[in-house]
Amino acid sequence: MDIRILSIGTLPAHPLWNERSPVRTGHTTTTLIQTNSAKIIVDPGLPPQAVEARLSERAGLTPKDITHVFLTSFNPEARRAIELFDQAVWLISPTERETVGIPLAQSLAQLAQAKQAAEEQGDQLPEDEQVLMDMLTKDIQLLQRIKPAEDTIVQSVDLFPLPGVSPGTCGLLISEPTTTTLICGDAIPTIEHLQSAKVLEGADRKAAQASFHEATEIADFLVLGRDNITPNNTPKGLGPQA
Repeated sequence: MDIRILSIGTLPAHPLWNERSPVRTGHTTTTLIQTNSAKIIVDPGLPPQAVEARLSERAGLTPKDITHVFLTSFNPEARRAIELFDQAVWLISPTERETVGIPLAQSLAQLAQAKQAAEEQGDQLPEDEQVLMDMLTKDIQLLQRIKPAEDTIVQSVDLFPLPGVSPGTCGLLISEPTTTTLICGDAIPTIEHLQSAKVLEGADRKAAQASFHEATEIADFLVLGRDNITPNNTPKGLGPQA
């Protein structure tokens, strides 16, 4: 098993650096997992040209070599380059797919009704609402292409649900003979969050705290969602703070 960080991620605003509004373009940590049967990209968050370059520089691979893309969440910062891998199987946790897809479809239906009503009166949908409608349409089309992942992607690479930041946030647990590595997504975004036992604000704070605890209980190494791979030196039983 070969695990490589292709690109170290970053938060648009790092709350533990006293940043309260975006000061940079956020993107997720992008990881490559290579097994005998698969080459899996996790969270291709940079623009396509950058991800393609990193893949070549760090692993000597091209996008056509990738067999799977897995998203730890549907956050746009985790999927900017997903279409680069058009020959791969795209995967996301079933819970994330469902909990994202339903409100997207409901919002698009509401805008479609508003557009129809405006056209019946000889008007047009306001420009900002049309832009939103186009974005929702694109997101729904993308989500339809992404398949719900099975519990195991390939041997020794298993889904590890980490709900909280979003209801379906899900990591990957990579089991090797003597070590385990957990790709955390935004469940543990940075080394500062790990060291201070804190979680990001999310839809369900209690769930996020439980996910933090489970992640630090199970893994020897952690791939942080907006940082690098790090040994898990967290004392067992240390829970996340509010």
